[in-house]
Amino acid sequence: MPVSEEKYRPLELLRYAGLFTWVCLAIPLVFYPYIVDEPLPHDQYLAWWAFQVLFGLTYWNQVRELPLVAPLVYRLITLSALTGSALAICVASQSSLGGVLLLVVSGLVPWMLSRPAAVAWLVGQNIGLAIVLASLPNVTLADASVGAGLFLSISLFAFISSYVALRQHLARDELRKVNSELRATQALLAENTRIAERVRISRELHDLVGHHLTALTLNLEVATHLVEGKALEHVQQAHSLAKLLLADVREVVSEMRDQDKVDLSEALRTLVEGVPRPRIHLDLPDEMAMTDPARAQVLLRCAQEVITNSVKHAEARNLWLRLFLEGDRVELRARDDGKGVEEFVPGNGLVGMQERLKNMGGSLDVITASGKGFALRAWAPLESDNLEAT
Repeated sequence: MPVSEEKYRPLELLRYAGLFTWVCLAIPLVFYPYIVDEPLPHDQYLAWWAFQVLFGLTYWNQVRELPLVAPLVYRLITLSALTGSALAICVASQSSLGGVLLLVVSGLVPWMLSRPAAVAWLVGQNIGLAIVLASLPNVTLADASVGAGLFLSISLFAFISSYVALRQHLARDELRKVNSELRATQALLAENTRIAERVRISRELHDLVGHHLTALTLNLEVATHLVEGKALEHVQQAHSLAKLLLADVREVVSEMRDQDKVDLSEALRTLVEGVPRPRIHLDLPDEMAMTDPARAQVLLRCAQEVITNSVKHAEARNLWLRLFLEGDRVELRARDDGKGVEEFVPGNGLVGMQERLKNMGGSLDVITASGKGFALRAWAPLESDNLEAT
């Protein structure tokens, strides 16, 4: 699905700003043996290199997908690797250079943890920095505390700036999602209005014009038996024209009713266009035309509910949506690879969908378990002549 570059601008800036900081910190590492009189021991210098590379690879791998929706344990391991390698650089280099990388972690942590946990991590890593600095030769506890406090103040600025970018990113995604929902709903409402008007016109043609033409045809039929000669020719011609006109009216009414359909597949495609996360995989007929806009609206709302659940609660990476015909009914199936729940309690949205589908003769079922994602199955019965799928 098309996604504008602007949507990813905060992530691009965060990614390359952190990488630029990492490269700048690697510069003194490269020239270190040539600019100091007493270089570090060889094994200590290699350890410095190893932790520098570990930090860079971990950081680059992680910022490719933010906000991170991986399991909490994975996120904690990632942050531990970043913070640990930064502190280890301080030990290996016998300096506070690793504190610069902690500033990068400070900008990354709001995207990976909840706000209270992120603040706790920010404070904790700077306490760890103070302890590491205090253990270095010729560094007093007072000097270590001042240095850690200085890094903490700068880290707070990086943290808050990143948190603001995160809020803007989430707000933009929510706006895109709501806009897609509105456009899909608007399309169905427009189709509903169009269908209602076509039905009204077709009924008027059938009930009024068709009725009068039928009466006219019958009267002309009677007239053919009452006249003769040249008048009979004109009456027979009028009778033929009336029958032809009645057939044309019936054909127009039939064509108008054949076009009284909404494309549910297209509405679903419109719905998912503005959802950047999770990745939605669609399995839809090229076209599924339904003559009942109310039922199409209910199935669209079911898809909307499961998308909302995957975005806000499931922490899913992927969501699969499938729409298909099963006998004389249309069925919507959805599943994600999120965390699921052990005891599922449907919210007001799903309860409302269940009630509306039940009133239509259909049903809605939800299957979920802890660690096994969320699955939904909704179906509504339809007459075979009211549904077309290709």
